[in-house]
Amino acid sequence: MAVFTDVTPAQAQTLLDTLNLGELQSLKGISAGIENTNYFVTTAKGEFVLTLFERLTFEQLPFYLELMRHLAGRGIPVPAPQPDTEGRILHTLCGKPAAVVEKLRGGHQLAPDQFHCEQVGAGLARMHLAGADFALHQENLRGLPWWRETVPVVLPHLAPPQATLLGEELAFQEHLAPGAAQLPRGPVHADLFRDNVMFEGLPGRERLSGFFDFYFAGVDTFLFDLCVCLNDWCIDLASGRLDEQRATAFVAAYEAVRPLTGAEHRLMPGMLRAAALRFWISRLWDYHLPREASLLKPHDPTHFERVLRERIARPWHALESLP
Repeated sequence: MAVFTDVTPAQAQTLLDTLNLGELQSLKGISAGIENTNYFVTTAKGEFVLTLFERLTFEQLPFYLELMRHLAGRGIPVPAPQPDTEGRILHTLCGKPAAVVEKLRGGHQLAPDQFHCEQVGAGLARMHLAGADFALHQENLRGLPWWRETVPVVLPHLAPPQATLLGEELAFQEHLAPGAAQLPRGPVHADLFRDNVMFEGLPGRERLSGFFDFYFAGVDTFLFDLCVCLNDWCIDLASGRLDEQRATAFVAAYEAVRPLTGAEHRLMPGMLRAAALRFWISRLWDYHLPREASLLKPHDPTHFERVLRERIARPWHALESLP
């Protein structure tokens, strides 16, 4: 999230009136993230998040918003998009696609332990099952085709060791892709990092209160979604090394809800690399080819370079760790 488009209180109130959400009390820009313009909105009827979409189009957005509405209707704790009187959840503000969703309760857990990882693992599996009958289809827009397009763009900005690693890993993932395409698939979040999950409650007894920011979602393998999580929730941030205790707990909690297939277990080491590569590429792109925004700080791309090098050097098989 960031602020690329400035929204005035009067402009926000116009949309709030359409949604019957009451009088605007506060409007505050959100600086985290790098894709969309986001504001915290407080009205007489509650707290919400206003998003203006800077890259996604009116044609692409129904998938994301309807997925959120679908999951909320299945009891998954996600922020429900707010409809107008005709049930529409995609709107226009400042000439751009816009939506207003519920603000989840609680806060982030940026130093998760096994307890938090177990909750997210089980919640991720429930979300995958709940999305199985979702009617709309859109491929993960940051999948392999996007990697192929973006790698040549960022390569000129890299030192030789990084360029070599990037090229070799893309070739490895091309080789892995036919097998990965046979894995169980469906709608996935694809960006469920620590800062896209909320917990509430007393320290040591926090309970998962929701997943949000579904604007990288798409149809992909469930294993890829799981590996994105493992590469964030279950690592030492300084080194990128996998914390096997947390990773084992995460996978065990996931499998208690949706058991992995044998093929998923076999391909997990390669998909952990794929998940690291995806975010290294996108962070290289955002860092070297930034967009202007009034509140924006690109993520450090070297973090996921370290994660990728760790996954190559120390392949991890969950089956070897599970009881």
